[in-house]
Amino acid sequence: MKKTLIVGASTNPARYAYLVANKLVRKGYPIVNVGRKEGKVAGIPIETTGTIHTDIDTITLYVGPQNQSVYYDYILQTKPKRVIFNPGTENEELKQKLEEAGIEAVEACTLVMLNTEQY
Repeated sequence: MKKTLIVGASTNPARYAYLVANKLVRKGYPIVNVGRKEGKVAGIPIETTGTIHTDIDTITLYVGPQNQSVYYDYILQTKPKRVIFNPGTENEELKQKLEEAGIEAVEACTLVMLNTEQY
């Protein structure tokens, strides 16, 4: 199963990052939550320190482009196979950095991908 790192994880049940974390866990995907505030989502703690994980298949973004630059190095050092830019997170600068590093950049909705078995 594709281990997924959620950037912008939130304990707020109204946030898409929260919904995706729970959906991934229900479907059996291992996840890592990264966010600004501590807490737990889908039973998994939210990391705020930026521990580099080297076993990540997919990073799914729930942070707007104006707040993504602090995550650039973290994402690149994690070396995922792909990064999903969910609606509202599209960022040409980061997309270019990912492509230069050989990381697939996908503009899509993780929830839709999961619901349609395209994840």
